[in-house]
Amino acid sequence: MKYDVLIIGGGPAGMVTATTAKKFYPDKSVAIIKKEEKGLVPCGIPYVFSTLGSVEKNIMPTKPAENLGIEFIIDEVTDVDVKAKVVKTKSGQSISYEKLVFATGSTPVMPRIEGVEKEGVYAVSKNIDDLRRLHEAVEKAERVVIVGGGFIGVEVGEQIARLGKKVAIVEMMDQLLPAAFDKEFARIAEEELKKLGVGLYLGSTVKRIAGSSKVEAVELADGRKIDADVVIVSVGYRPNIELAEKAGLRISIGNRIWTDEYGRTSEKDVFAVGDCSEEKDFFTRETSRVMLASTATFEARIVGANLFSLKVVRVNKGTIGVFSTVVGDVALGAAGLTEEAARKEGFEVVVGYGENFNRHPASIPGAAKTRVKLVFAKESGTILGGQVAGGAEVGEMVNLIAMAIQNYLTASEMDTLQIGTHPLLTSAPTMPPLIIAAEDALRKM
Repeated sequence: MKYDVLIIGGGPAGMVTATTAKKFYPDKSVAIIKKEEKGLVPCGIPYVFSTLGSVEKNIMPTKPAENLGIEFIIDEVTDVDVKAKVVKTKSGQSISYEKLVFATGSTPVMPRIEGVEKEGVYAVSKNIDDLRRLHEAVEKAERVVIVGGGFIGVEVGEQIARLGKKVAIVEMMDQLLPAAFDKEFARIAEEELKKLGVGLYLGSTVKRIAGSSKVEAVELADGRKIDADVVIVSVGYRPNIELAEKAGLRISIGNRIWTDEYGRTSEKDVFAVGDCSEEKDFFTRETSRVMLASTATFEARIVGANLFSLKVVRVNKGTIGVFSTVVGDVALGAAGLTEEAARKEGFEVVVGYGENFNRHPASIPGAAKTRVKLVFAKESGTILGGQVAGGAEVGEMVNLIAMAIQNYLTASEMDTLQIGTHPLLTSAPTMPPLIIAAEDALRKM
């Protein structure tokens, strides 16, 4: 069996690489090898607990790819011979390829905490059977403790709290969502969680998970104890690089598969994309820890289009880090550097703020206040990052900020953006918060 393009992994990175490759090279045969027949939509995992209500409603569709002629092989790759251009699978198959793509994703980290092996302790896995077990355990539980206050921990906690469960989140930093938001925006998320009854233990570390064979409580380093029927550990993910390492591919200092700006690895005709591949920060070019489906799919479009020739000059300038979430009744978004991160990197910054209702007049039913914070380099005026809180419009506003960052827009250019407005859709044209924030920064320069 031989394919022109063989992709290991059927998550967002693998799927978009395959569909892009098929669109750019329609005469090439494309196949995806993945372990499970049914895969999950990674970003939808927290919502199986309440909003979706079941794991089965969060299945990643394969029909669009199948309609393009992409084949799916349900098997596990055990060995890759990059010289012979052959992969071997658990079922005994040998499959040849012309181009190979590693899209092997990542696995949740389980820290070395005493008692982490007890019954009732779970990671937030992307495996459908693991998630079903967690979903069933949460349904039976009354008290749930989440270790980790990043996006997954916060979203899972918010959703479980909506079921009427008693939820607590333990985070070692002094704020939630520290990778994406400055404290004033993190506080908005924290207040929304408190409204839902979520207990927050910030600046706290877990000493041990107590109980006989099954979890009964979480003990913190300061001596406090939180009763628990279920403990969910959400402290990050590690890239799945073992197969690539075994095949002799170069591994980066960030413990991910080394790639160039087109996703090419150290071996000819072998590519890597998504969580398993190296990410570099947009501003510093240092190794980035960002693992997002949106980042993976942007990389996948670059890889898929350029597998056989650089017919489309698409260069990966680095990972911006674009985040959005909903906590309680508030949507939050962030892109680029926070003010704190920018200052730590040595940037001299100016910060601008803007605030207004997302409808005009504000008396329109459903109107909500939108708050914007933009971070600019002081001398050049170039945008470095931005944060937004408000209604559903935040999801696209943060994408606009990301586009501004990717194109190195200045405060002056953002102050003079030409925009469209409508009473039922946007803030008033006289006071759009994004432009007001740019103007505020411009005045301070």
